[in-house]
Formats: sequence, structure tokens, C-alpha cells
Amino acid sequence: MLSLTGKNILVTGVGNSQSIAWGCATQLREAGANVLLAYQSPVMAESAHMLAQGVSAPLSVLLDVEDDVGVAEAFAAITEHSGGRLDGVVHSPTLGLRDDLSGRVLDLSRERFTRALDVGCHSIIRMARLAEPLLADGASLVAISYYGAEKVIPNYGLMSLCKAALEAAVRYLAAEFGDRDIGVYAVSPGPLRRRAGSGIAEIDDLMQRAKERAALHRLVTPEEVGALTAFLCSGNAAGLTGSVLHVDAGYRAAA
Repeated sequence: MLSLTGKNILVTGVGNSQSIAWGCATQLREAGANVLLAYQSPVMAESAHMLAQGVSAPLSVLLDVEDDVGVAEAFAAITEHSGGRLDGVVHSPTLGLRDDLSGRVLDLSRERFTRALDVGCHSIIRMARLAEPLLADGASLVAISYYGAEKVIPNYGLMSLCKAALEAAVRYLAAEFGDRDIGVYAVSPGPLRRRAGSGIAEIDDLMQRAKERAALHRLVTPEEVGALTAFLCSGNAAGLTGSVLHVDAGYRAAA
């Protein structure tokens, strides 16, 4: 059985029990990791603190990637509660873009695109830089991506662009961390039912088509994403660094 006993793993973007970040946190904890949680917005605080109890997390901290001062303060708390050592970081920030996802990519404003790219991609670079002094040799960085980075997904254009940039950042970070045997990976789920996607136009049709197309004829679950993330944080996946790994119930394999 996979064991992460003694490993300190930071999971960001935890806000509710339907999130991918929470699925990762539960599977990491089940494998024995000491899980530290970070949430994106003050409105998520109560929910995140309650969830922290479910995985015996010693820390549940506000980490708003758009607030540089707040991020530095969060990492000071993370340093204290981790004993100055991290064995893994899961990057899964959230950004309220429900009103920005529909419409044409052609019509994207510079302001909308810049903000989304900052949160969706550059934040992992900032987070990796702050985490670098804490990362043990052989540690792991896992970024949560999405199939929209590769294919056109209706009503997901803005975030698809950001996820494509995120996957490029993963490759470069993998090269730059490689001399310390630190693995950097992107996990790409197919469509899955969660609260963050509930505002996407025609989401029910998208989910139904995904189930019909997938080899398993169902949606992947956040826990299945978490199980893959736990493996990537186990120290057994170094040979996969720089890779985008798909966990999608066979959605991508279908013609």
C-alpha cells in the first residue's frame, strides 16, 4: 500500500468538499501524509477550517495568490507548522470567473486575460519560488490542469488558455528543479461535477457528453484525481517529471 507517512504536503485551493483540492487532501491523508491546507478567499475560511479537522491538518491558512503580502505571511505560517520542510505542494488555486468563461476568445479583454493568467499560471511560479527553501530533495510539485489545455471545450476558452500556459510552466519548472530530484507534474482531469463548474453555460450537456464518450461511461471523481496526486508525491514518480498525466475515466482515449 502507498505510504506517505512522515511527509508534509501543502494542498492549496481547498474551499469545499466537492473540490479537486479536497479530493487530493483526503487521499494524501489516507496514505499517511501530514496535510497542510490553504484556501483562496476569506469567504472559504469557515468551510476550510471544518475540512481541516477531517484530515487532521495542523494548519488551514488563507493563501490568496493575488495578494503578495498575504502569500508571504501564509508561507511563514506554513514554515512554522511544517517544521521548515515540505515534501510536496499541490497547486489548485480558484478564481471566480463564471461570468468570463462564456463568449469568444476573440473578445477577451487584456484585463480579464491578464488576471486569469496570473492566477492560473504565474501563481505556481511564485508559489514554487517561496516553497523552494522548504522543499526536501526528492519532493514533488503537482499542478491541477484540465483537458481544455489541449482541446477546445465550449464555454471554457479563457481558462483553457491559462491551463495551456500552466502545463508549459510545469515543464520548465521540472527542468529547473531537476538537479535536486524534485518532480514537477500536471494532473489533467476530464470533466467532473464540482461546485466551481456549476456556473459554466451548458454544463449539464457537457457532463452528459463526457459520460457517453468516456471508456468507463462515467465522470472521474476528485478522489481519483487525489489518488494519482498521492502517487506523484510518494517519491516513486520522479521518472515522470515534466509530464501531464490524465485521469479522466478514459475520456481522452475516445475518438
